Amino acid sequence: MISGSVVALVTPMHSDGSIDWQALSRLIEWHIEQGTDGIVAVGTTGESATLAMDEHKMVIKACVDQVAGRIKVVAGTGANSTAEAIELTKVAYEVGADACLLVTPYYNKPTQEGLYRHYMAIADAVDIPQILYNVPGRTACDMLNSTTIRLAEHRNIIAIKDATGDLVRGKELIDAVGDKLAVLSGDDATAAGLMLLGGQGNISVTANIAPAAVKAVCVAAMAGDEAATEAADGPLRILHERLFVEANPIPVKWALLAMGLMEDGIRLPLTVLSDVEQPRVRDALNQAGLLD
Repeated sequence: MISGSVVALVTPMHSDGSIDWQALSRLIEWHIEQGTDGIVAVGTTGESATLAMDEHKMVIKACVDQVAGRIKVVAGTGANSTAEAIELTKVAYEVGADACLLVTPYYNKPTQEGLYRHYMAIADAVDIPQILYNVPGRTACDMLNSTTIRLAEHRNIIAIKDATGDLVRGKELIDAVGDKLAVLSGDDATAAGLMLLGGQGNISVTANIAPAAVKAVCVAAMAGDEAATEAADGPLRILHERLFVEANPIPVKWALLAMGLMEDGIRLPLTVLSDVEQPRVRDALNQAGLLD
């Protein structure tokens, strides 16, 4: 079972865009020390769209090797090509990842039947726990609850990352498949609310810079403690908002730079956070007590 606070880990890079393996190792150790329950390696926050296939595989393996079974490692293996998604998922299985995260195919806009067949093909091809990922705001593809309900029957499909931010829809999904799938939030701004409704965790961008605080929100919300959830999540709300002033992971990578945890590397077509937005993100970091 994948649950609790799971960080959608950035892929740290040097200023020239090459992967910073030492920074990756340091980040992983920091997350383990801070109580993070799991790491997503090379998800969309990890710039999966711009990593070469070999790099993608290498980062997954590096994360699995570094973690060494201490927490869960979820490999981002989604693609808008079913064959490519199967290839990446096979690699994740071979290197020992605990599960895979599979974003809905982006740009080519499949039908609901196409989505069902895509995910079933991957689940049939690779015997590893798999997490569906619905983020229509980024992919132009929305997997309806009815399709998720159909997919929940496959033994290899164990969870869904719901990044719609729609709590009504999320509660309907929890009620429909909660005995078969873990429903995880993929939207920091509404994650606490979804967990209070029965969601089993948060795959978080904010956890990149505030892992212990996000873990505290998850613990309180999954226990159904509304007052403790409010106390834990309240100070993070400005971060939840301002980490999306430009396309993710632009702001969160800059925040990690400001915290001294990595260089400013990011790959085109993404660019370093603009001068206009830097003061707003720095202010959010200060308000959350994350800068000295």
